[in-house]
Amino acid sequence: MEKEYLMIPGPTPIPHEISQSMGSSIINHRGPKFKELLEEVTANLKKVYETESEMFVLTASGTGAMEAGIVNFISPGERVLALTNGAFGDRLENIALTYGVEIESVSSEWGSPFDYEEIEEKLANDKSHEIKAILVVHNESSTGLMNDIEKISKLRRGHPALLIVDTISSMGAVHLPVDEWEIDVCLTGSQKALYLPPGLSFISVNSRAMKAMDNCTMGKFYFSLKKAREFSEKGQTPFTPAIPQVMALKDSLNMLLQAGKQYNFERHYRMMKATRSAVEAIGLELFVKDLKHASRTVTAVKKPPEIEVSKLRSLMRGKYGVEIAGGQAKLSQDIFRIGHLGAITEMDVITAISALEMSLLELGYNLQLGTAVSKAQEIVMQK
Repeated sequence: MEKEYLMIPGPTPIPHEISQSMGSSIINHRGPKFKELLEEVTANLKKVYETESEMFVLTASGTGAMEAGIVNFISPGERVLALTNGAFGDRLENIALTYGVEIESVSSEWGSPFDYEEIEEKLANDKSHEIKAILVVHNESSTGLMNDIEKISKLRRGHPALLIVDTISSMGAVHLPVDEWEIDVCLTGSQKALYLPPGLSFISVNSRAMKAMDNCTMGKFYFSLKKAREFSEKGQTPFTPAIPQVMALKDSLNMLLQAGKQYNFERHYRMMKATRSAVEAIGLELFVKDLKHASRTVTAVKKPPEIEVSKLRSLMRGKYGVEIAGGQAKLSQDIFRIGHLGAITEMDVITAISALEMSLLELGYNLQLGTAVSKAQEIVMQK
């Protein structure tokens, strides 16, 4: 039986133990067992986030968390500073626009870091504090770029704007201390580095953001965190949760915490370096060249002129059982992306690089088989 390797930025593979957790008997989501379960996973989520803020568990995809991160803290007509340099930054901005929020943008080319001086200048010039929030994606998985959230937070310099951060493809894989970096609202999803299938998302809300939430006039129903807070005091969620995923969350968080945060950070860093070094060894061009700005969880690679991304992906999938991702939106024909996060292992990375080499060679790209694999092996052995 052939094995399939899911090497996309998400959803990511699920460990066998976690899959088994989801096969447990359903429990009453209004009963004492679920209350105990919710309290345990909430406490462990706070450890992963490194926060003492309030934590909410939503039955929704990451995009649901993005929407909740806007409608609970920003009122119609208020202004936000939207930082965009990829597909998911654009999505955050578009959600805000949908709800009648006024947008002031700082954007850069996809795959390029922000002009941080421009961000600082816009905040400094906002003497009347009309900017109520800063919207930003930490790890822009559409391009393989990681934004400097710590720096953005420091640029506020006393400006009261809330910092609302999407960490969907980074939380659990990289150092991201929510309280230390003064992130007011931090959201993530279950299907990336937390070893779970899609269906859950998580939001931390600090005391500053709680005050904004109490004064927010934006309409919402399913995504009302005020309602969620009322039910959390009873150890419940306001609506029927994805009970199997919450049960599996208990085990996935224990797995994550038992391995240790530093181990997880170092493992993801090694996989990133192995992937980047391997593709460069066979003459491919990285979309984000500077390691300082590179994502630890997904690597975007420019396709060679003679190769079609769709044919490369199809060959790797059909012949070698390795699934990689294409580009998104305007980059769909220009790049391919290799995910290396969550339950993906270093040996999975080596397998994917091997399949990439063989597929490129078959499609007419000139390379020496084993060049990229050996480079990835060198990095993996540097433990």
